[in-house]
Amino acid sequence: MDAAKVRSEFDEKMMRHALELADKAEALGEIPVGAVLVDDAGNIIGEGWNLSIVQSDPTAHAEIIALRDGAKHLQNYRLLNTTLYVTLEPCTMCAGAILHSRIKRLVFGASDYKTGAVGSRFHFFDDYKMNHTLEITSGVLAEECSQKLSAFFQKRREEKKIEKALLKKPD
Repeated sequence: MDAAKVRSEFDEKMMRHALELADKAEALGEIPVGAVLVDDAGNIIGEGWNLSIVQSDPTAHAEIIALRDGAKHLQNYRLLNTTLYVTLEPCTMCAGAILHSRIKRLVFGASDYKTGAVGSRFHFFDDYKMNHTLEITSGVLAEECSQKLSAFFQKRREEKKIEKALLKKPD
């Protein structure tokens, strides 16, 4: 089997795992984003899902949690020769953490046209002055990743609409 096909299949497998982690975030009322950090041998060394609301921590994005988990696993803040899979294009904060962690490769699913820092809104890694470069693969299971987020926000809008209607309702 050709190496590109094997890599593509592995990317999809890891993105499906990241989608399962996103379900954990959603179950907590968080925006459903999941992230998985994998070493060169294909071992999962870090996992994360959004926890900003639960932890009252604006930095508790899925990517940051996965990077922290991986750093603990490796006992090193440099995450060399690793790949980070995330269901949503990273924001600027997460892109900065990815840069400083020195991961080898970033793979993401859905694009984020509001705050995405890897080409949709900003082009964080395109700056030639950056002291680290990495390989980026976008659009892996993009439809599934995007659908999960769309469904979450649709449900949230419906809940807000009902809540608003109940507040207006006379006793």
